[in-house]
Amino acid sequence: MESQRNILIIALLLVSFLIWQKWDEHQNPPVVAQQTTQTATGNNADDANFVPESDSVQVDGEVPTDAAAPASRNLITVLSDTLKLTIDTQGGDIVGAELLEHNDSLDSDDKFTLLSNTTNFVNIAQSGLIGNDGPDANKAGRPIYHSEQHDYVLADGQDTLSVPLTFTNDNGVVFTKVFTLTRDSHVVNVSYNIDNQSAAPVVTQLYGQLKQSQVNPNEEGGNMLMASAYRGPAYSSSETRYTKYDFKKVREANLNLTTANGWVGMLQHYFVSAWIAPLEDGNQIYSRNLNNQGQAIIGFKAQPTTVAAGSTQTVSADLWLGPKLQNKMAAAADNLDLTVDYGWLWFIAQPLFKLLHFLQSFAINWGLAIILTTFVVRGVMYPLTKAQYTSMAKMRMLQPKLAALKERFGDDRQKMSQGMMELYKKEKVNPLGGCLPIVVQMPIFISLYWVLMESVELRHAPFMLWIDDLSVRDPYFVLPILMGISMFLIQKMSPTTVTDPMQQKVMQFMPIIFTFFFLWFPAGLTLYWLVSNVVTIAQQWYIFRQLEKKGLHGSKAAS
Repeated sequence: MESQRNILIIALLLVSFLIWQKWDEHQNPPVVAQQTTQTATGNNADDANFVPESDSVQVDGEVPTDAAAPASRNLITVLSDTLKLTIDTQGGDIVGAELLEHNDSLDSDDKFTLLSNTTNFVNIAQSGLIGNDGPDANKAGRPIYHSEQHDYVLADGQDTLSVPLTFTNDNGVVFTKVFTLTRDSHVVNVSYNIDNQSAAPVVTQLYGQLKQSQVNPNEEGGNMLMASAYRGPAYSSSETRYTKYDFKKVREANLNLTTANGWVGMLQHYFVSAWIAPLEDGNQIYSRNLNNQGQAIIGFKAQPTTVAAGSTQTVSADLWLGPKLQNKMAAAADNLDLTVDYGWLWFIAQPLFKLLHFLQSFAINWGLAIILTTFVVRGVMYPLTKAQYTSMAKMRMLQPKLAALKERFGDDRQKMSQGMMELYKKEKVNPLGGCLPIVVQMPIFISLYWVLMESVELRHAPFMLWIDDLSVRDPYFVLPILMGISMFLIQKMSPTTVTDPMQQKVMQFMPIIFTFFFLWFPAGLTLYWLVSNVVTIAQQWYIFRQLEKKGLHGSKAAS
C-alpha cells in the first residue's frame, strides 16, 4: 500500500464531502408550499395567528385572532444589560428582541436582531392562557393588556426588572402577565398571576410558542458555509434529549407528544430562542404549518390550572433569547446546551471545545488558543505520527524486494499477495501503519470544524493583522495559500514509492486542490490546519533524523 497516496485521498474525500454537503444545503433550501387565496373557515381561520385550543373545550370551532383597532394596542420597549425587547400589548407577545452584546455584523454598530416582526420575515415569541376561561381563547380576539409605562429600563445597581401587563375580563378576573429580566442573563421569565374575584372557578392553560417564516430572504447569498447552518424548529422531551424538527417535517406532519418538562426552540446559526416548559408532567409539545403564510409554529401547552373563586394562583415559563452559550443554557434547562450541534462526533468535539476555551482563558486571543490547541493535539498524536513515518520508511526500503516478487510471480495475484504478506511479517512492517494517524486525525479535523462553526465565542473573534473574524474565511486568502505551501513541503519530505507518471502528477496537484477547497473554510479552521502542517514538518524532520541514525536511510524521503 502506498501510504502517502492513501492519506491524501482520504483527506481529499473528507474535505470534498464537507464542501459538497454545505453546497447541497445552500442550493436546496426548504421549499415553502404555495400560498392559498381561498378564505379559511372554522379551525383554519386566521392560521397566521393560531393559538392552540384547550384540550377540553373549543370556542365555537374558531381560533382566536389578533384583530384589534390600531389605536387600542401599543408597543412596549424593555431594556436590560443583555436584551432589548419589544412587546405588543395585544396578547403580550414579544415581537422584537435585540442582543446587546452582539453586533449584527463585524463593522456594524447595530445589534443582532433575534426576534422581529416585519413584512418579509416573522420570528416572534407568543404566549398566553387558553382553556375554558383563558383570555387568549376568546373568539372575539386576544386580550389587549394595559401597561403603566411604554419604556422599562434595568437601572444601574438593579438585579431584576419586572414588566407587568394587566387585563380584566368581563367576569372581573384580573390577569397580570409579568416579564422578568435578570442582569447578565438571557432568560426571560413570563408569569401569569390569576386573581379570581368571580363567584366561579377559573380554568386556564398556559402555552408558549415560537412562530417563524420558513424562508428568510436575508439568508440568500453570503458565505456558503455560514448560510447553510441549520435554521428551524427543535425540541427536547423525556423521550429524546434533543431533536431537530425541521420545516419540512412541520409541513408533513403536526408534532404532538406529551412529556415531563421539555423545551421547544427555533434555532439558527450561533443563536436560539426557546420556550422552557414548566417542570411538571403532562406538557404537550406541538407544531403547526401555517400554509397560507409560509410560517411554522412550535410550542408547548402546560397542564390546565384551576383557580378557585376568591383566590389567586401563578403559572409561569422561561424563555431563552440569546447566543448558544453552553454553560448558561445547561443551567437554564436540561439539554438546551445540545443546540450547539457538534454532530455525531460530539464526544470528540466537546472535549476539544473545553480545551480551546481553557487555553483561551490564558492566551486571551482565540487565534492563539487555536494554535495552542493544535500543539496539544499534535503532541498527543506524536507516537502515531512516528509510527506512520517509520512505516513509510520501511515500506520504501522494501520496494526492491516487492519488485522482485512481482517479477517472480508475474500476474498470479494470489501468490503475489501471499508473498507480500510473508515479506511484511518477516520484516515486521505494517502496511496500514502509514494510514492509521490520518484515520485518527480526520475525526479530530471534523470535530474541530464543527467546534469552529458552531461556537458563538468565535463569532467576530479577531486574531491578528488582517484576520479580524476567525469564524469566516480569510479575506485575502493568505492562510489557505500558506497552508497549501506547507502541504507541498510535507509532500516533498515524505517517502514515496509512486513511479507511475500520471499518479505523480496527481500527487503534485493535491496541495493546489486543497488550497482551493480551504479558500472558503473559516479562518480559524485554516489556521489550525496550517499550524498542524508546520508542526508535522518539524516532527517529520526530527523523526527522519532519528531513523537515519538507526540505518533506515530509505526514510530520507524526497530530500
